[in-house]
Amino acid sequence: MTEAHSMTWSMEENTVDQLIPFYQPVLALDTRLIMGYEALGRIRTRQGVRSLGPFFENKTISMGEQIRVDRLLREQALAKFAADPASSDRGMLFLNLKPSWIFQTYADTGELPTLRLLDKYGVDPGRVVIEITEESFLDPMEQLRAVVDVYRKEGCRIAIDDVGSGFSNMDRIALIQPHILKIDIHMLQKSELHSGYYGVLRSFSTLADQIGASLLLEGVETEQELQRAIEIGARYVQGYLFAPAEPEFRPSDSFAGLIEKGLEQRRSRIILAERYWTSEAEKLRLIVEAAWEARAEGCPEEAEDTVIEQILPKLEASCIRVYMCREDGIQISSNYHRIMGEDWKREAAFRGLNWSWRPYFIPTSVELEGTMRAAVSRTYTDLDSFDRIRTISMPVGKRGLLFADLIDPEGES
Repeated sequence: MTEAHSMTWSMEENTVDQLIPFYQPVLALDTRLIMGYEALGRIRTRQGVRSLGPFFENKTISMGEQIRVDRLLREQALAKFAADPASSDRGMLFLNLKPSWIFQTYADTGELPTLRLLDKYGVDPGRVVIEITEESFLDPMEQLRAVVDVYRKEGCRIAIDDVGSGFSNMDRIALIQPHILKIDIHMLQKSELHSGYYGVLRSFSTLADQIGASLLLEGVETEQELQRAIEIGARYVQGYLFAPAEPEFRPSDSFAGLIEKGLEQRRSRIILAERYWTSEAEKLRLIVEAAWEARAEGCPEEAEDTVIEQILPKLEASCIRVYMCREDGIQISSNYHRIMGEDWKREAAFRGLNWSWRPYFIPTSVELEGTMRAAVSRTYTDLDSFDRIRTISMPVGKRGLLFADLIDPEGES
């Protein structure tokens, strides 16, 4: 049971009787209820209740002593979880375990003490999340997977902690295939200042979808961070915005209003944004349609360029690129590109390039087939400028598609 903390404490000044587990609620955005608690180690000292994080992070303390203290805390946590009168409302219990601990214990004894404790206190393994903490693991990852599978076969859920930082790498995620990916809060904070971190965070949402996992964003302290967590696709959230780790459990609906408020703020903002982009797409469609219908009979081979050049003066200042493709992905016009505030540049070398490899191209082509409307992509980062942009797509003529890239003022999903 680890938790980062800067204070230090001495084993000599404390006894086992002073050890106590605290519980921090984990909230589910879909139900707006507490879905579980993470058990965290605490100790009573003359200065008050302190975190055991420094003890578990202290490399001068033997692994055996750390495991002994952790098991004492783990047993207390499970005993309280099982004995609580409203246990059925408490959801899941998250137990942090270092990879080296569970591997070494299983290698030495062929047993996993946590499973014995579940049986001892009658706790359903399906209500326990084994959280694999951030730590270097020097043995083959397949061996760690084999031990984790023992928990999985008993019915426990599996989480990987601090995804995106330190030792929680892609190899560990791919082999263990956890039910929950726990995102490092520091990456969320960095995403406020650098779009690259935001893109990585969004990629974890895609990763979770691909492996059948859910995202948990821990360390949420402000309503702005809650909004960011919702934006990146987190299903679960945890942090001081809701509650610190505490010695007692709370009613499951303690923070329903706060979650509901956050979801409604997000919904309202997205509705406004989508209405804006729907309007922009329709305006552009009408401009392009008029230019295409007005083109002269017997236009030269580069008629697409002629049409695009007619519409350029009418485009919004936020538009940075326009081009046309056939439905098979082959570009049939030049690229027209500009940096905001500058003149358009014609790039004829782009003719003949095939864009069907882009993930969006074929679905967009099928979606627009036989229609007279425009579609708007989600926000993404431009390959060249690194601006956050959206692409408006629309059918032109019998087998053509026009694409216009516009900078997204919101720069979100």
